[in-house]
Amino acid sequence: MLLWLPAMGQTNVLISGSSANAAGKRLSLYGYSDMLSMDAVLLDEAVVDSTGGFALRCYANYPRLVYVEAECYSQSFFVEPGRTYEVWLPEFDWSVDESRNVYLDPEPLPLEFMHLPDDELNVRIGRYEALVDSFMVANRVFFDPRFKPDRRRMDTLRAVVMKAVGPLEDDFFGRYVEYTLAEMALAMHSTSRAKLIDRYVKDQPVRYYDEQYMRLFLALYEGTVSHGTRRIGQDRLVAWVEGGETARYADSIGLDPLLRNERVRELAMLQALKESFYDRAYDRAAVLRMVETVGSESRFEEHRALAASLLRHLKASAAPVEREAVLPDVEHRPVALSSFAGKWVYLSFVRVGEPASLAEIEAMAHFRDSVYEKHPDVVFVSVSCDREFQKMYHFLKNNRRGHRYNWTWLHYDGDYRLLERFGVVSYPTFVLLRPDGTPHYDITPPPASGILLHGPWESTVKEEQKAEWQDWIDN
Repeated sequence: MLLWLPAMGQTNVLISGSSANAAGKRLSLYGYSDMLSMDAVLLDEAVVDSTGGFALRCYANYPRLVYVEAECYSQSFFVEPGRTYEVWLPEFDWSVDESRNVYLDPEPLPLEFMHLPDDELNVRIGRYEALVDSFMVANRVFFDPRFKPDRRRMDTLRAVVMKAVGPLEDDFFGRYVEYTLAEMALAMHSTSRAKLIDRYVKDQPVRYYDEQYMRLFLALYEGTVSHGTRRIGQDRLVAWVEGGETARYADSIGLDPLLRNERVRELAMLQALKESFYDRAYDRAAVLRMVETVGSESRFEEHRALAASLLRHLKASAAPVEREAVLPDVEHRPVALSSFAGKWVYLSFVRVGEPASLAEIEAMAHFRDSVYEKHPDVVFVSVSCDREFQKMYHFLKNNRRGHRYNWTWLHYDGDYRLLERFGVVSYPTFVLLRPDGTPHYDITPPPASGILLHGPWESTVKEEQKAEWQDWIDN
């Protein structure tokens, strides 16, 4: 794993670009750390200059998937070692996200590659995927689970692909076609999991460096261990995880014929532990300890690296939300989110021109005074995500009802990474942070749900009152 990681600062891929109306925009180039944790790694950044030019660089010693992101728009493609790519970003409406939800209905960043030969990797993959898409559309009724699926159609698709692309060579493109067709066969149940494992995993090298192979591997073993196997119930797996019995866990799942190989078994075990972390049946702290044990005791260098990456990913998902951002308030004064540490923060991400946001803002205004009076350790913070700062300003200052919204208002100031950290994919979005900075809910209820009548902060008050009474009784 991570064989593409270079020494610090080393690059062998250049993406040289120009644009029509992106001057001043920040472009970020990302790749994935690995297919297990799927953490995005920032490879390079550039601000488009006044002439529309930009350059992004990264390192690769094997074809890998990267994506360029600007604000809430992105485009992915493959890069090959030692290549220079010329790209053009044409005229683009950057305000598309204000007319529709681009997180649920994405708008791709329209990067256009210039001067690519017909045998370039992205061109070949594009032709192959267009062929598959057209076949799926033409034969969709035969793949629709509402009808009786025709498993032979996958064989027909393979024949159509082989006729179009020719014999598959043992190179990245050939393996890409093989692995994507195998993943489709698994998803459509046209070939059994056991047969696919026998063909692509058994007695085959584990290609950690090939992202498409790892996608297929993880798809083949998804859910096969963490929910229990034919021989081992989930209750026993839970007991072994909580007891830290790593060797027993590994040896027991090895009874499955699909997991006899030690390397394959340990990799599937790491995947199962990731699934277990998000399963209520397992204790999260125990899962983290077992991942750490696998990372420290594994005989395979790739698994030690994978376990370390997975451990960082799982810990980050359960850690307090970063509150280092500094955003301007309605008077353009900088306000740090960390200044609210030690309080319950009912954080709302809104757009002041949208009816759904306005309805919830009115509900917050209705409850604001009573909440602030009874619970001084609770604060409302609204972040306006309208592109123009003046929308928030006029909403609060020039609106006859603006005085009702008398709590802290901030503007997101184009900080899309802040929205990503808080998981904002629609408006309005609410996040309730505990005094220690951790989210109280996976999905925070909106004000209209009645949460502000009896919020979770009341249980803290009651516990403190009980403790005071107990102290008085003891004394």
